[in-house]
Amino acid sequence: MKQKWMTGLGLILALAMMLAACGNQGAAPQGNDGKPNAALEAAAPIALEKDADGDAEIMSTGPHGEAAVAATTLELTAEEVEKLREGNYKAAIVLHYAGNDWSTAQLDGLKTTFGKMGIEVIAETDAQFKSEKQVSDIETVMARKPDVIIGLPVDPVSTAGAFKKAAEAGAKIVFMDNVADGLEHGTHYASVVSADNYGNGVKAADILAEKLGGKGKIGVIYHDADFFVTKQRVEAFEQTMKEKYPEIEIAARGGIVEPSDGEKVASALLTKHPDLDGMFVVWDVPAEGALAAVRTAGKKDLVITTSDLGTNVALEIAKDGIVKGLGSERPYDQGVAEAILAGYALLGKETPSYVVVPPLGVTKDNVLEGWKSVYRQEAPDLIKNALK
Repeated sequence: MKQKWMTGLGLILALAMMLAACGNQGAAPQGNDGKPNAALEAAAPIALEKDADGDAEIMSTGPHGEAAVAATTLELTAEEVEKLREGNYKAAIVLHYAGNDWSTAQLDGLKTTFGKMGIEVIAETDAQFKSEKQVSDIETVMARKPDVIIGLPVDPVSTAGAFKKAAEAGAKIVFMDNVADGLEHGTHYASVVSADNYGNGVKAADILAEKLGGKGKIGVIYHDADFFVTKQRVEAFEQTMKEKYPEIEIAARGGIVEPSDGEKVASALLTKHPDLDGMFVVWDVPAEGALAAVRTAGKKDLVITTSDLGTNVALEIAKDGIVKGLGSERPYDQGVAEAILAGYALLGKETPSYVVVPPLGVTKDNVLEGWKSVYRQEAPDLIKNALK
């Protein structure tokens, strides 16, 4: 009798274990914080998620005129990911500026992908657009001996020495958008990852021209700094206006040094040229300032386009307000691509010198889809509600 009872108990326990196993099929192993733990999951390939615009034509060339390689062609195999996990590598992220949605999304893409690779992010710094602070940040993180540095040089000349010393100390460097002056691909850095900033400038020009009916006077607010990507945006915008829309006159230009200069510069342009019909602002943060200046001036019919899909400009687009559209980068995808290229460098794989994420035009018609494509998550409720 006792033997039968034990046999029955064994069957019950076995059945319970089978049911538990079935209930957990497909679920990622969880860490103590309730989030998937890369150390417990089976290694899987890593590549960029493609969407409808993933094969868009790339118009940008690199800092040295080199042809672009599409970020969607990058991939780490499961075997390569496993090798990276075994390396116990460390990474440091030295940002030029951490105060906007673009930087936050880059960090999300980087940290999520590094997590899958078992690479520990030991530092995230914010240079606040000050080159001397970025130099200090690099020197500080190098004391912790990172294997990888991801960074965007605030100034390509004054930060070059610090980045070069980091490379010579053995750190694998992947640049965001801009390359430090005098550093060589394959010797000092693995790659530079950027959006198609030329393509985004073209999209901003096309949207503004459409909203103005192909004619009128506009102002351009550019970035008054040696910044490769922002120069490309403005060059593309102005060239597109000149070649495709001859009845639109660029009547005024003004430069910003800091992101917070947008309102001051826009106000000055509107004071000198109160008859402006439109304005292009080089990225979303100064565009928010320009928007405030336009409202103060009572120019409710003036049209603004810009680059980068931040929360505030996305909300204005959804409301059909003064900001009508933009050419957007895909910062989350850039972060993923940067992490993959860091993996290439650590594994000794050949790396392309210039990698580009496809451009994306955003207007009211596709602002929700655009947000999901840019950030790989649903748009916030305040943007959804603004469309209703």
